[in-house]
Amino acid sequence: MPLVKPLACDENPEVTELAKFFNETLGFCPNSVLTMQRRPAIATAFINLNKAVMANEGRVTSEQKRLIGYLTSANTGCRYCEAHTILAAERYGGSEARLANIWSFRDSDLYTEAEKAAFEFALAASSVPNAVDSEIADALHQHWDEGEIVEILGVIALFGYLNRWNDSMGTTMEDGAVNAGERLLNNSSWSRGKHI
Repeated sequence: MPLVKPLACDENPEVTELAKFFNETLGFCPNSVLTMQRRPAIATAFINLNKAVMANEGRVTSEQKRLIGYLTSANTGCRYCEAHTILAAERYGGSEARLANIWSFRDSDLYTEAEKAAFEFALAASSVPNAVDSEIADALHQHWDEGEIVEILGVIALFGYLNRWNDSMGTTMEDGAVNAGERLLNNSSWSRGKHI
């Protein structure tokens, strides 16, 4: 049971309008946003930040951003966000092979050297304590410009917020996310955990 129950998706007209963004990304408005709307300013600020972070300003693709979000969420143990990000990665063109083999990225030809640098950065930046070192930073700079690095870290930081929000809240997982987790993460130890 969640700490705070989500409100109806049409509770606040401004949040409802902004939340249409998630219909493209996930196919539904996440319960995390529906809970945030108990304080509409938090919900609108979060949605606007999400839209800004996920906008493609450089070469970091929508699929890559969702895979970075997935690695960040899995690294911190947020089952809710794992299911959402793997679903979104699929919706943005992630192939079955890329999704199924994400944890083998270091040794796989399915991912570019630039992606591997971004994925290593995601794991290091989402670790506690933070594990970003000069080797990881140098690898990033070999493949990404400074604006793209800001985009990548924006995704990691956004999911740091969401991971803490959803795990602490025990946000109820939507059927679409449960289905995605069961279908796309069946080769891992994923479960919906406390997100019932």
